Amino acid sequence: MSTKLSHIWNFLAKNKYLITSVVGIAVVGFIDENSFMKRIEYELQISQMKDEIKKFDAQNEKSTKALNDLQRNPKAIEKIARERYFMKADDEDIYVLSTDQQAAEDEQAKSNEIDETVK
Repeated sequence: MSTKLSHIWNFLAKNKYLITSVVGIAVVGFIDENSFMKRIEYELQISQMKDEIKKFDAQNEKSTKALNDLQRNPKAIEKIARERYFMKADDEDIYVLSTDQQAAEDEQAKSNEIDETVK
């Protein structure tokens, strides 16, 4: 029994730097909270969030332009009233076709999203 223990002790004494290095690399690379694996995960999350920021910035810019157009141009309000809400002038008739109604409902949903983002 003591010979086995002395062989283990001799192995540890001869390879102490190698064992310390392997344990250190394992801790830094995989086990620790600030490991390289976590760092890679965080970098992926950051890149995804940056993409989302770009998307929301583009949506914000589009909504801001639409809002400015609605505030300054009365024809834009008339256009939206005619297309989305089927409003008409006194001397006009409106005919809604089934395919147009589906497209209008899609536009209605988009406009509601824009209205919610503006509020």
